[in-house]
Amino acid sequence: MKLKKLIKKLIKRIARSKPVMRLLSGAMYYYSRFVGKTTKWQIKGVDEFYRAWKKHKSVILIGWHGRAMMYPFFWNGEDPLNALVSLHQDGRLIAGFLEKYGLGTIGGSSSTNAVGSARDLMESLENDISICVIPDGPKGPNLRLSKSPLYFARKSGKPIFCITYSIKGSKIIRKSWDQMMVPVPFSRGICEVIGPFFIPESADEQELENLRQKIENSMNRQLREVDDKMGIAPIIP
Repeated sequence: MKLKKLIKKLIKRIARSKPVMRLLSGAMYYYSRFVGKTTKWQIKGVDEFYRAWKKHKSVILIGWHGRAMMYPFFWNGEDPLNALVSLHQDGRLIAGFLEKYGLGTIGGSSSTNAVGSARDLMESLENDISICVIPDGPKGPNLRLSKSPLYFARKSGKPIFCITYSIKGSKIIRKSWDQMMVPVPFSRGICEVIGPFFIPESADEQELENLRQKIENSMNRQLREVDDKMGIAPIIP
């Protein structure tokens, strides 16, 4: 039993090592690029999104955790963008993945380095660097919008945009908390961005909750519509 426990600890330690993290993040990067390049995309709202980005100089981009893998593929590689990532093991993996795309990362979550990460995100917006937040991460509940993007929008005056995608024939890991999509190459896909959503500086907590629910409903409706078009069974919150 002691040997078995030692072996398990050793495997976990190796899996969390920097070389393995670099290897995994590299594999994710090249696979997502491969999928993106071999998919026949129908793009909706992305050009309008970039026009608004130019107009407002920086924006707040949000999307569900279960679809995060392909989001960086649609970044133009030019306008600066910082993404909020968890400081835990999964976050380190995602940070390495995003950095290979050239995106900036800010470490933190609602439970870890919350104050520091919130300050860094606001400074990004003030310095005309857009931010990306996964509002149901890092651990859920899935498809439930936290209020954090709305607070950033209220204080900064920047608009919120919502991104999602779906790819025909992809696998949904139904047992995972976020029901993550594993995209497949050589297929058809839809990427859609909706917005802008503005949060008035004068909004109180009740108004924030009403707007939070409105945006969450819009994001879930958006997800259902693209999945339906690609023949993907609905994701249940």
